[in-house]
Amino acid sequence: MSGAESVDSIWKLSNEEGGELAGRWWKWALSAPDDRSPVEDRTGEHAAWNQPDDLWFLAGTYGGHVVRRCAIPSDRPVFFPVLNMQHTRSYSRVPQSMTVAEATASLNSIPLPLQEFSAPFRTGLTQRYAWGIWGGIASLTPGQYVLEIKARATNGFWVDTTYHLESTAS
Repeated sequence: MSGAESVDSIWKLSNEEGGELAGRWWKWALSAPDDRSPVEDRTGEHAAWNQPDDLWFLAGTYGGHVVRRCAIPSDRPVFFPVLNMQHTRSYSRVPQSMTVAEATASLNSIPLPLQEFSAPFRTGLTQRYAWGIWGGIASLTPGQYVLEIKARATNGFWVDTTYHLESTAS
């Protein structure tokens, strides 16, 4: 594996920036058609679907174990959920969250700092709230990386996701 030196340049976000990105991530995830959904994807085949120009989103999962392989551009920071949820304002007028029992992410076996973000966002006319434990990585030098994400909520929901990433020059 190469590029471990890039882990030193962790992407630190303010609460406002992280909340805005969490809302953007959910808009991206919710807008995908079922047959191309990066969240439902088990292999990484749809990882590049409708990516924004200024960063790269990695998809979460609907739970369980997933292994994905994908190429990402070396000139964009990466933003991803470790454990997250969203709901409409009609469900609750305040952001809901999960009680976290475990939440970790590591890049090439180096632990990454994680941050909790919560923020309102809209899809069409629907007001929603996003909550989650998120990770961010500054743009990675070209090379091969392994991102491991593990999380467990006290309600029994869990994720174990491994991304085999190839950072490529744009």
